[in-house]
Amino acid sequence: MKKKIALVTGANKGIGKKISIELMNSGIYVIGTATTEVGINNIKKKLKNQGTSILINFIDISITKKTIKKLINKYKTIDIFVHNAGIINDNLLITMPDIKWNHVIDVNLSSIFYITKIIIPAMIKQKYGRIIVISSIISCIGQKGQTNYAASKSGLIGFSKSLALEVASRGITVNLVSPGYILTDMTRKILSSKKKEILNKIPMERFGTPQDVANVVSFLSSKQSSYITGQNIHVNGGMYVDLAT
Repeated sequence: MKKKIALVTGANKGIGKKISIELMNSGIYVIGTATTEVGINNIKKKLKNQGTSILINFIDISITKKTIKKLINKYKTIDIFVHNAGIINDNLLITMPDIKWNHVIDVNLSSIFYITKIIIPAMIKQKYGRIIVISSIISCIGQKGQTNYAASKSGLIGFSKSLALEVASRGITVNLVSPGYILTDMTRKILSSKKKEILNKIPMERFGTPQDVANVVSFLSSKQSSYITGQNIHVNGGMYVDLAT
């Protein structure tokens, strides 16, 4: 049997890094993306001979499409696609420059459309695929100064649920993971400055870790999750409970 191949966007740090390592440890060949040469080298060091890395800036749509097409030409298929790449560029709506809105929407939301459209034909052909999309608790509860971020992460939910219905009969599952407050290098300073205030909102009384998210992604990437699709799984310590039926 050939080794499964996973594409993980935003694999250099935090959640994406842990997801890549977890998949690698499961015997999957991982292709991680980063936006800098330093990031590319970091990913290669972590994955060693069990994966590789590619340079992509998702703000540039034309380059993104060309790079993913080259990837498919080389590997023929991507069995597992984890859309983790995302940016935050906060501002109150009334003072938000157009560029801050556009960049967040392009990286967090639009990029998944262009990538998936290129990689999914091979999944359909082989009648197997796993697509896992990293959304956010903010998509459900909102946040001041994050209309752009919340819109992008909410858009991922609608995209994923609709795509799940389109490809379910082809052996392809599409699911979301929505992290709450996860302690990473990027969030550590913010979470530490408001630690007591935030922890009071979390029933488990702790911040999440990238490994908490990676564990769920690993399961959704496996054959054991073959009857789960179109779902949004929250990883937030009970801060938000989705009671929708």
